[in-house]
Formats: sequence, structure tokens, C-alpha cells
Amino acid sequence: MTKSELRVKYKALRKTLSINQVEDFSMAIANQLLKLPVWDYSFYHIFLSIEEQKEVNTDYILNILSGKDKHIVISKSDFRTGKMKHYLLTDNTVIKKNNYHIPEPVDGIEISSEKINVVFIPLLAFDKKGNRVGYGKGFYDTFLADCTPKTLKIGLSFFDAEAEISDVFESDVTLDYCVTQNEIYRF
Repeated sequence: MTKSELRVKYKALRKTLSINQVEDFSMAIANQLLKLPVWDYSFYHIFLSIEEQKEVNTDYILNILSGKDKHIVISKSDFRTGKMKHYLLTDNTVIKKNNYHIPEPVDGIEISSEKINVVFIPLLAFDKKGNRVGYGKGFYDTFLADCTPKTLKIGLSFFDAEAEISDVFESDVTLDYCVTQNEIYRF
């Protein structure tokens, strides 16, 4: 299937999930993440969930990161440039939803992409080769291209892998892992 076909399919599938399913699956994904050998780094980038899109609730992962005393990095999207700025999440960070309902920091201590060791990535779908489909704006491809080659890229999904995404571009950045509530995919 193409990216646009997969976007339609998985947005519709997400809409069928109950709030309880989103919470249960999100907690299971967080527990699956604990099985990965990714907890010896310092800087972890995570997305703050868009509730209206029924994204994986990352609060459980935030609790793990806080408990492990990690540096947590969150982003703010600039829709004019198609880029994100990254900020350290602290007790003083003010979070506000933008026009697309994305929770973002108002400001804070900026962190460069090169400093980030692990990135947890929102997605709508992914395939067995580690290709992913997001919302189509290219924010994460641009961001991940700025990270070092050693940065670990971990997708989070409520659904299993598709066999193949037919219209992958050379500039698309693949995942190292994708974690669902039932399985850990390694690429």
C-alpha cells in the first residue's frame, strides 16, 4: 500500500480504539520498551501524545525515563520551516497545545539534535523493513536526518507491521525498532 492509503487505513483503525484500549496498549508498549537494551544513554527524545489523534500515551514512558533519571527532550514544531526545535523537559517547562492539538513546550533550554541518543517516534503505520508512515509533514525525517548515525530510532505503534510500504523515498529515515503491545520489531 502507499503512504496515503496507509494513512487513511490507520487513522480509521485508531478511531475504533476505546480510551481504555489506548491506555492499556500504551502501558503494554512501555513495558515492552523495558526489554530493549536502550537504557544506558543520557538524552531521550519523546513526543507528547495528541489525545485527539489517539496516539500512544507516552506518559508511561515519561515515568520510566524520570525514574531512570534521564534527560528528557521534547519538541516544538515550526510549520513555516518544517523543522522542530528541541527542549529539555524540566519541572519549569510550560506545555501548551498548538493549533494542531500538539502539546509543546513554550520555551526552555534548547538541545541540539546531535546530542540526542534515543528517539521515540510517533507513527501511523510501519513495514517489516523499518519504513514508517507519519502524518506526512516530514518533521521527523528532517529531525532524524540531523541526528547522529548512532541515534536509536524507536517507533511506537498500536498495530502490527505491514508487509511493505510501496512508495518509500530515499530521504525517508528507517527505524531501528518498532514496539507494539505484543511485539518488538528489530530492523
